[in-house]
Amino acid sequence: MKYNNVYIEPFICRLPDEIVTTDALEQRLAPLYTRLKLPYGRLELMTGIRERRIWPAGRLPGDESVATVQKLLDAASFDPNEVGAFIHASVCRDYQEPATACHVHQRLKLSQQCAVFDISNACLGLLTGMVQVANMIELGQISAGIVVGTETSRSLMETTITRLLTDTTLDRRSIKEIFASLTIGSGSAAVLLTNRDLTRSGRRLLGGVVQANTHWSHLCRSEVDATAGGTADGIYMRTDSERLMAEGVATAKIAFDRFLTELNWTGNAIDRTFCHQVGKAHQKLLFDTLELDTAKNFVTLPFLGNTGSVALPTAAALGFESGFVQPGDQIALLGIGSGINVIMLGIGPASN
Repeated sequence: MKYNNVYIEPFICRLPDEIVTTDALEQRLAPLYTRLKLPYGRLELMTGIRERRIWPAGRLPGDESVATVQKLLDAASFDPNEVGAFIHASVCRDYQEPATACHVHQRLKLSQQCAVFDISNACLGLLTGMVQVANMIELGQISAGIVVGTETSRSLMETTITRLLTDTTLDRRSIKEIFASLTIGSGSAAVLLTNRDLTRSGRRLLGGVVQANTHWSHLCRSEVDATAGGTADGIYMRTDSERLMAEGVATAKIAFDRFLTELNWTGNAIDRTFCHQVGKAHQKLLFDTLELDTAKNFVTLPFLGNTGSVALPTAAALGFESGFVQPGDQIALLGIGSGINVIMLGIGPASN
């Protein structure tokens, strides 16, 4: 897919104030560590995550998304009446229905002539939303659209700790698929896409590719425990981390070769990358496989953990804000999500 009339304005993120260190998590799991004779420090050693953040208890994802989109509109000095599509695209949402986007749209008083809906696509939710908005802009259906998401990990963290401490059948092998849940952090991110007439950034969304490998859709599953009344308090996740990493990177390799062909790029032509962030082993394998320089990648994993669908947009927001990206840079957004799905998008200057 290629675009001629789609531009990326600011990526924006907001982060919770409360920090939970990996050391603090391991201290809470002391009975498990003692029972299974696990060495302290193994979680940070395996993942490269020293801390993650969580929103205050009781906060709905939509509440945080309202503040994030307002920050986006203020930063872009953008007229909310120009927003023709509004998408909430995180894994976490307020209710099963209506769409969380409705709550956020109403609070922000956006235009009534606006397509308002949620998208769910695991850790690729916001990237999927970007593709949908870009398609609408390219077709001339709208002039601008916003994609936002907020991930909240408090409930998952607490239910995971409870399960690890109370299920005495767990052994060193079976805890592996549960420990991945302790890497999850919270955050909120949003992005504004416009047509050529409304852009101020001059950064064009050039195009990209999608790649599916749903044979492996069982490798990472998040479910709600029916014994908890079907509430978020009963959420848990099981992940075959090693197999997911291997198959995800293999799928990414197929997608990346197509991506370079689609945009007529070479790997060396990429100045900066922003990726979904899972763990240090995943990053090393991915960049070795794609033959990319890790120095060109903006990393948030050590201090934010895996923030799901907002991980890549948050890295982009912080990367742009810090000056990591310079005018004229060619940027690759490399998204890999459970499913397995891959979305890769290229951003460049308007002259491209």
